[in-house]
Amino acid sequence: MNSNKRRFRQVAIIALGISVLAANAFARDDGTDGDNCFRVTSTTFANDTIMPLETIHTVISNNVNVCSIDGSQGGNRSPELSWSGAPPETKTFVVTAFDVTAAFTHWGMYNIPGNVTTLPENAGVPGSQYGQQVVNDFFNGAEYDGPCPPANVAPFVHQYVFTVYALRTRLELPGSANFPANAETLYQALIKAGEKHHILASASLTGLYTTTVSPK
Repeated sequence: MNSNKRRFRQVAIIALGISVLAANAFARDDGTDGDNCFRVTSTTFANDTIMPLETIHTVISNNVNVCSIDGSQGGNRSPELSWSGAPPETKTFVVTAFDVTAAFTHWGMYNIPGNVTTLPENAGVPGSQYGQQVVNDFFNGAEYDGPCPPANVAPFVHQYVFTVYALRTRLELPGSANFPANAETLYQALIKAGEKHHILASASLTGLYTTTVSPK
């Protein structure tokens, strides 16, 4: 448990570092704070609203899905994401889905071609055609796995931040069949890209979810 807590803390610090590097790079390259430039939206859910059941993970215990608030089976489909205003020198995009409440990565896709502006719903399936993926923190595989916050454990409402990074380069992640690239590998690659000023811009969208009835 202690080792897990240390790892979660480390991942949270890494994610924060990436966001700072991305913000600094964007201000330096574009001279703006990004409010009217690079942005991400979704037709699946609006910013700072509850994510729909179709995006929620399914883990069955006693014939109910412990990942949903009412026990219903989730769709475990990655949400539709669209972005606009990317710098013209963008070569690739990276997408991450990070539960900032639990310091837990649900999705990482990288080397999305620079001419792409939309990921359709359920783009995060294994072997996706839209980009390369890393093993998420469920360790089920290189794919999207949706929210599954524990019930009755504070803080009750978890925040799931979907971030799109615009890069001027491709990422090369170390990995093999036995030891595939994971979320931490991706974050380390992003930090290195940020240090080299290869992150041109970033934009985020936040979804919410809870399995606690009437959280306070």
